[in-house]
Amino acid sequence: MAIDIARIRNVGFVGHGGVGKTSLVEAILSRTGMTSRLGRVDDGTATTDFDPEEVRRKISINTAVAFCDYRDHRFHLVDMPGYGDFVAEARAGLRIVEGAVIVVDAVAGVEVQTEKVSKFAQEYGLPRLCFVNRMDRERADFGRALDSIQRRLKGRFVPLQLPVGQESGFRGVIDVVRMKAHVQTNGKVEETAIPAEYADAAREAREKLVEAVAETDDDLLTRYLEEGTLGEAEVLKALRTAIGAGKLVPVLGGSAGKLLGVGPLLDLVIESFPSPADRGPIEGTDPRSKETVTRAPSAKEPFAALVFKTFTDPHVGKLTLFRVFSGTLTGNAQVYNATREARERVGQAALMQGKEQRGVEALGPGEIGVVAKLKETLTGDTLCAESAPIVFAAIAFPEPAISFALQPKAKGDEDKISNALARLAEEDPTLRYHYDPETRQLLISGVGQLHVEVTLERMKRKFNAEVLLLPPRIPYKETVRGRAQVQGRHKKQTGGRGQFGDCWIEVEPLPRGAGLEFVDKIFGGSIPRNFIPSVEKGVRARLQRGVLAGYPVVDVRVSLYDGSFHSVDSSDIAFQLAGQIAAEKGVQEAKPCLLEPIMNVEVTVPSSLAGDVIGDLNSRRGKIMGMDAGGDTTVVRAQVPMSEMLNYEPNLRSMSGGRGSYSMEFSHYEELPAMLADKVVAEARKEKEAKAAEKH
Repeated sequence: MAIDIARIRNVGFVGHGGVGKTSLVEAILSRTGMTSRLGRVDDGTATTDFDPEEVRRKISINTAVAFCDYRDHRFHLVDMPGYGDFVAEARAGLRIVEGAVIVVDAVAGVEVQTEKVSKFAQEYGLPRLCFVNRMDRERADFGRALDSIQRRLKGRFVPLQLPVGQESGFRGVIDVVRMKAHVQTNGKVEETAIPAEYADAAREAREKLVEAVAETDDDLLTRYLEEGTLGEAEVLKALRTAIGAGKLVPVLGGSAGKLLGVGPLLDLVIESFPSPADRGPIEGTDPRSKETVTRAPSAKEPFAALVFKTFTDPHVGKLTLFRVFSGTLTGNAQVYNATREARERVGQAALMQGKEQRGVEALGPGEIGVVAKLKETLTGDTLCAESAPIVFAAIAFPEPAISFALQPKAKGDEDKISNALARLAEEDPTLRYHYDPETRQLLISGVGQLHVEVTLERMKRKFNAEVLLLPPRIPYKETVRGRAQVQGRHKKQTGGRGQFGDCWIEVEPLPRGAGLEFVDKIFGGSIPRNFIPSVEKGVRARLQRGVLAGYPVVDVRVSLYDGSFHSVDSSDIAFQLAGQIAAEKGVQEAKPCLLEPIMNVEVTVPSSLAGDVIGDLNSRRGKIMGMDAGGDTTVVRAQVPMSEMLNYEPNLRSMSGGRGSYSMEFSHYEELPAMLADKVVAEARKEKEAKAAEKH
């Protein structure tokens, strides 16, 4: 049955890609006896890296969940990707835990994504703990790693340990709270006295720790100033409170590969990280009354859970991972998806151990579980009891930043590709796709190029649908700068009845965003009323294809003011063709030009790089609209032509060392400079000629 909520610890493992988060989770599973052998990322045997793309690339792409039991406590371990393209997974994973273990490489120190995920943890009000991993590597340096943590992350970071040995000679850690060493001898970790050569460093570290702990509580600080020290029990109690409140962030060290530092890490999580019961009630919205309601973390409350991930297992089908916030879920129950107002039938409730499901009778408050084959439910949805509906705040996912066009490798695969993208977009809230009728391209948008490439690999593997990735076409438009009055005349004489249509139109520009306007100014019946819609149809059809480069003509008024007809030979089709002839001539004579889409762009970078970003945006024909400086980051707002933003994502990553991010949305159209317009027109002609040659 469901576990006692006070004995549950939900812990998220975050950090930059490649720092050993998955290896640390694997070490915990091995240390607690949940696995019989230590899996390795490089061998493709890690419990929480099981997706074929993860095994092939040797990186985490998905958030994965495992569990273990240690000292009569149940740990739910949430292993999250560290690469920027998959940072949305980390945001979703941190939403459902009570504490974050930030893993830092002992050689590289704090890297770009470490800063981002640490901020996410702070946004959610989570207590944090830093684990300096890979202390056994060449050039590993605990002091240097600690220095980078204190410089680059926000918070007060205090080391609770010192390393015993360095690099390949690393063999354990010193606990500066209890003043004991944990040293590995013949493969076993034993508690010993502090080696003599580390005694002075340990005493100094303990004094700094006691001082930092005392400063978190006024009464404690008074006693510390009066007595000059604090007892171990006092330090431990105050330390737990300070860590839980986020006033202090402890720093530990170890080596996941050698299973060193794992025990102290688990002990500290039990002692200092809150249980789900400590988190208190969680707020949501009643979907009927729209009022704020709460759910306490209790089995007596109505059932409520948040879905933080969905994915498809090749053998089981769709799997839904969720965190129970209140009540209890039993197998073979009916739940209510309050987000989509849909009932769902739950089969077997289970815990996830990597890719394996371990069936359980019930999942209670605080537990993280999985159910299979829910029909309507997607990531971010709230599942609850229908009698007491609640919708939790949606998980905030980043908007896609980069787009590509897709071209099927095999003819006739369009439907297969659309179906595959629909299924993949259900699993991944940061993926978008749509068909652009103006450029006649199927577009896919993702957080970064790696994100899009991984998606297409999945599409090929799961749905046998292959595509080529092309840069997207820019949806240029055409317009006019002047006025013109022209005649469109269609006359065709054959044996029997002929074709005759004749119209005069005036073409003139309209303000930006006005579209295409057709005005009927016919008086006196020079064209019969029933043929006027035919002229309009012809005009609109011709202007949809443009006259310069084949792009739609916009922001133009076409006025039909005169014409003539033949009582026998005039027809609907004749006047349509006359309208097309007139429209083409009219735009050609009214000084046609190209318009390009302009995007609103927001770039967020460390403040020291704001000048570089502004210079780069200016070089892309951008107009800087403003800046917002806040602390150590600056948001630069600009309007930039879409064509200049196609390669921006990799450029920004390179310029900012991966610490920059940006968002972009359409603003308006502006005239394309003549020199660039000539290039676009020339390319369009070349493409048209190539297509014509293909037909012949």
